[in-house]
Amino acid sequence: MSIISYKKLNPKKRALLLRGALLAATGLLYLKVWLPLTHIYIPCIFHELTGWYCPGCGITRAALSLLNLDVVQAFRYNALVFLLIPLYAIYWIAKKKQAKTLSNGMMVLMLILTLAFGLMRNMPMFDFLAPTELL
Repeated sequence: MSIISYKKLNPKKRALLLRGALLAATGLLYLKVWLPLTHIYIPCIFHELTGWYCPGCGITRAALSLLNLDVVQAFRYNALVFLLIPLYAIYWIAKKKQAKTLSNGMMVLMLILTLAFGLMRNMPMFDFLAPTELL
């Protein structure tokens, strides 16, 4: 199996690859340069208005922890990401293979998990799901 060179890709795939690389580089710059220099984080409007954690609260801190190879701390900030990534991969493969029932089922499952996680992390019994820092 040979490695496909960048120049041999058709223009649409090259443009998509370039956009993906630019997006990844921008995200990396934001997380590793901008945040440490400015300490200006993206606030969660939902949390500020309600005092409750949304399903996405802690994702930026989880990404920073993953960049520092601290998987345990990343899990503590937002465990939902670790559930959704493999489910999204299954969804994406099913969508590419045109397995409509499976892809729709994965989308429904991800939606239910996201809603349940958002509710549970605000209940006293499941407060361990709230974004916390390990000591």
